[in-house]
Amino acid sequence: MSQKQSSIERVPEIGIQDDPSLLKQPKAVWAVFFSCIIAFMGLGLVDPILPAIASQLDATTSEVTLLFTSYNAVMAIAMLITGVITSRIGMKRTLLAGIIIIAVFSALGGASSGVWEIIGMRGGWGLGNALFVATALTAIVTLSVSGNGKAVILYEAAIGLGISVGPLLGGWLGAMSWRGPFFGVAVLMVVAFIFLISVMPDVRPEKKGNGPVKKTSLLDPFRALKHRSLLVFGISAALYNFGFFTLLAYAPFVLGLGEHGLGFVFLGWGILLALTSVFTAPKLEQHVGTVKSMCLMLGLFGVLLAVMGIFTSTQWLLITCVILAGALLGNNNTLITTAVMNATDVERSTASAAYSFLRFLGGAIAPFLAGKLSEIFNPHVPFIVGAVFVFLAVSVIVLNHNHVKHVDVSKHAA
Repeated sequence: MSQKQSSIERVPEIGIQDDPSLLKQPKAVWAVFFSCIIAFMGLGLVDPILPAIASQLDATTSEVTLLFTSYNAVMAIAMLITGVITSRIGMKRTLLAGIIIIAVFSALGGASSGVWEIIGMRGGWGLGNALFVATALTAIVTLSVSGNGKAVILYEAAIGLGISVGPLLGGWLGAMSWRGPFFGVAVLMVVAFIFLISVMPDVRPEKKGNGPVKKTSLLDPFRALKHRSLLVFGISAALYNFGFFTLLAYAPFVLGLGEHGLGFVFLGWGILLALTSVFTAPKLEQHVGTVKSMCLMLGLFGVLLAVMGIFTSTQWLLITCVILAGALLGNNNTLITTAVMNATDVERSTASAAYSFLRFLGGAIAPFLAGKLSEIFNPHVPFIVGAVFVFLAVSVIVLNHNHVKHVDVSKHAA
């Protein structure tokens, strides 16, 4: 194999612009779509009550940010077993299992009496979310009839809608009691369970030819990371998640707003995230290119975090930066998810699990680190450090351009 061939992995194209019929989907796709919205409400639902938990349970900022750390750490590790489970019991049962686990642990979190109990329950919540999130992407891509790229857009739209509605609902429930959002998630997941079990077909793992169904092993995600392109995207996602979760988990502590105010700020953030993931990310991919667009969005996000770090005491500027960050993250999420699906010829579920493992490791470390940095130094430092990590994510992509440029090369060659 020549040096050029080894540095550019040739795989079937999965561009954002595949087929025109985004909204013409089977009922099963819409079932997973609406279940995703409900599941991702849980991520933003807790955001407006973080200061309230710290105040009412006499917890420090770093202790409360562990709600995100335990959630993401368990999710990262659990991502490695999602393929093993899905290949044995099918997508529908895996999704339902994830929903049940989320419902149980969110209800237990609401019934907790101390911050460390909630941290433990959030870890269990992360296990359920891992089973659901990784499988939902595979399910939507597999069941969609409008092409892989459109399916990714649909998945990211569900994430954006869930994250945008979550803080508003969380602010409303949290104003009554910090326990409200936890019980709210449990109720919503029961609704998702009923909807999914009644509409989605029992999709079994696909057979390869006439042979038996291939069962995924625990080592498959690690084998997948031998593909340089997948490893590069995974590492860059882990680094940029330092910035993402600094914004999500730490910003509520310095915005100086109550539950309703935080709910509206992160509603604006989520709306921009949803809109850009659907409407502007495809345009960027088409006219600028996937890799260049990712670097542009991440670079601008790093600048926003740096501005937040410098002007942390200026409330209106912080609010503006948080909301604008939603647009940058919405574009980047769709672009990088599409790139991962197009990076190698590895099975989608395995590629998703390997990438998500690295991605959520960054999300596990970042919240606690941000809280500790604010306690040790000052409120400015977490945003500055988050910006540095985001710029490092851009550097990883740029320095490994030869290993990821096939994401665009294959598109334009098609």
